[in-house]
Amino acid sequence: MVKIVGVRFRNAGKVYYFDPKDYKMRPGDHVIVETARGIEYGTVTGKIQDVADEKVVQPLKPVLRVANAEDNAKAKRNQEREREAMAICKEKIRKHNLDMKLIDAEYTFDNNKVLFYFTADGRIDFRELVKDLAAVFRTRIELRQIGVRDETKILGGIGICGRQLCCHTFLSEFAPVSIKMAKEQNLSLNPTKISGVCGRLMCCLKNEEDTYEYLNSKLPGNGDLVTTVTGLQGEVVGVNVLRQKVKVLVDMDDEKELQEYDVKDLKFKPRRKKEKNNPEKSGEKGGRKGKREKREAKERQDVEEKELKALEALEKQDGKSRLDDD
Repeated sequence: MVKIVGVRFRNAGKVYYFDPKDYKMRPGDHVIVETARGIEYGTVTGKIQDVADEKVVQPLKPVLRVANAEDNAKAKRNQEREREAMAICKEKIRKHNLDMKLIDAEYTFDNNKVLFYFTADGRIDFRELVKDLAAVFRTRIELRQIGVRDETKILGGIGICGRQLCCHTFLSEFAPVSIKMAKEQNLSLNPTKISGVCGRLMCCLKNEEDTYEYLNSKLPGNGDLVTTVTGLQGEVVGVNVLRQKVKVLVDMDDEKELQEYDVKDLKFKPRRKKEKNNPEKSGEKGGRKGKREKREAKERQDVEEKELKALEALEKQDGKSRLDDD
């Protein structure tokens, strides 16, 4: 067994593990550690704990010391210098007429390097910009291009739920999100309704995916034939996943009647993959009006599918976060 302590360097950033040595520290304490970027000032995220040797990537770097008043003052001065560096870098970007958006600036604790995070539509030739910045700051300069997810993580904001964004408050790493998750949760496939502030699929789609997969596995699909406990047969026209209720169009005295049942009161062959919901099965509309509505619905569906494909392509391009890529 080996003792470890988790340390985070950015707000809602990735947690790295270090050897606490004999220091006593609590969650929220600040510590000085050595990383691949040099000496860094971080925040303890949890209690010191024992883990198996094979679960830790060796060699485990030690905590150099618990931050003192001088270290805290230096970290505060660095934050002020970062604001000044942002203003200078924005001015240099305008001077070189570069098509890039500066998002954040970060000093390493030992002032050995200044990192500038930016977004851009394509590759940017910023060699002349780096020379100008190096002449001003007289230290190592690194410009790091990040994606729109990382931009939103840094800047923060309010989601459609009315709360601060998960990625800015507690989500340390981005989990892969797909259109399949929205389909599994019976959400509208309109890209504007399932996209977050960053313009990509909402991260919270991942939160309930396992629950919906389990609940859906116990339900029939739309269009399936089921038998009720009273022996009536009918076709499924709708399901309520969370309540585990099923709407069935049953045959009663040569008439069709819509009734709702608990899934446990129905007999059917369970399956995980459900057919795409087709509202046209539950009732056909005749005449020109029906045909026009079908055509308009098909056009809307085609537009949404194109937008979804474009969104999926962007998801694949984003790749992993580059904020903590050391």
